[in-house]
Amino acid sequence: MMHDYSEEIGRLAEEILDYARRRTELEPIPTGGTATPEALAELVGETITTGGLGGSEALRVFIELLAPNCLSVDNPRFLAFVPAAPTEASILFDLVVGSESIYAGSWLEAAGSTYAENQALRWLSDLAGLGPDAGGVFVQGGTVGNLSAMVGARGAAGARLERLGRPRPNHWVFLISDTAHSSVPSAAMIMDAEVVEVATGSDRRLTGSGVAEALATYGDRVAGVVATAGSTNLGVIDDLQSVGEVCRANEVFFHVDAAYGGAALAAPKARPLFDGIELADSIIIDPHKWLFAPFDSCALLWRDPAQAQVVHAQHADYLSFLDRYGEWNPSDYAIQLSRRARGLPFWFSVAAYGTDAYAESLQATLDIAQVAADRVHAADHLNLLWGPSLSVVVFERIGWGASDYEACTDAMIASGTGFVTPTRHDGRPVYRFCFVNPRTTAEDVDALIAAMA
Repeated sequence: MMHDYSEEIGRLAEEILDYARRRTELEPIPTGGTATPEALAELVGETITTGGLGGSEALRVFIELLAPNCLSVDNPRFLAFVPAAPTEASILFDLVVGSESIYAGSWLEAAGSTYAENQALRWLSDLAGLGPDAGGVFVQGGTVGNLSAMVGARGAAGARLERLGRPRPNHWVFLISDTAHSSVPSAAMIMDAEVVEVATGSDRRLTGSGVAEALATYGDRVAGVVATAGSTNLGVIDDLQSVGEVCRANEVFFHVDAAYGGAALAAPKARPLFDGIELADSIIIDPHKWLFAPFDSCALLWRDPAQAQVVHAQHADYLSFLDRYGEWNPSDYAIQLSRRARGLPFWFSVAAYGTDAYAESLQATLDIAQVAADRVHAADHLNLLWGPSLSVVVFERIGWGASDYEACTDAMIASGTGFVTPTRHDGRPVYRFCFVNPRTTAEDVDALIAAMA
């Protein structure tokens, strides 16, 4: 590694760029596959050796042996979990981000990339209506985003109690609904806090009246309320308007987890579903979910970034020099210090294609979700249970138990038909479609439904 490998690196660069070009041009995109550790050990063998494989051979091992044993999340028939559908521009620009070797934690070291990331954050903040002073940072994913927001909420709650001359509680409480993402109770556990599930109705939505009742019970123990704008399993959007108004009236921090659903803010027809999100103190939206960016990228937005900075900014002698160069160091607004410029591929894609193209693509996914719901409703062997809610459709295969769903999923993976995983709804196994890929067609939906016959 100490020698001049310029010719070899040049050849390797061409090989990598050629593969990246071919991968982005694939049509159709393969489903991919999976394998057990034992099967991969037999197929691939050892790759870390004393002498090294050489760049070309290591690339061959990845392309021919490793990549085929990964599922392609951008396949139009990958409808499990919350998939991704990054644009070609964002994928290719991710190569540029890596090649630049930018440390993106401070303005001094990453003024240009931070400026670009902030423009992307500005667009999202404006969609949500957070106001001209809002700002934030791109973090790894929704889990880190929620944890950072909840840490900020606890800081704000503590400052409020100090201002009022009241003692801090021994254990903080966060109010959530039963559709909150699993990362929220996990974050609370990390913080040695509790979560309290506020009762919801048949629509599974958190409401202001439920929050008000819980606030009356838990009082100063409440560090914040975490509402959901697009739950992972069902696509539920809480009653953000009433929850936000109750939080405002009681000076309680209001966080909205819109990691999946927040993308639909860019679709004009869907924007009314989010009324009240403008009351939030913080919001997360994951561009790698439904805004056509590659993994991994979560936009953490703060109504009052200065409030977040008080909680998150790290202080050390070796860091003090950074403060001479502007007041916007991205690392001051989340729990991380070291970070890559993970928002740049998203910025590049929006800059390249324009916001109108994003609105059209998001509407296309909302439309195909409605098509899927209609197809499921019309199928004799299926029973529509929920949706479409945003781009989620939940249904059951009549007469099946849990093992039948699992066997069908395994068969779809093995045949390359697609990837749909079972989940649970009201205590029983079901299937769930989640559409984030504008390339998914009615024919794709029909093929998946036929595989469940």
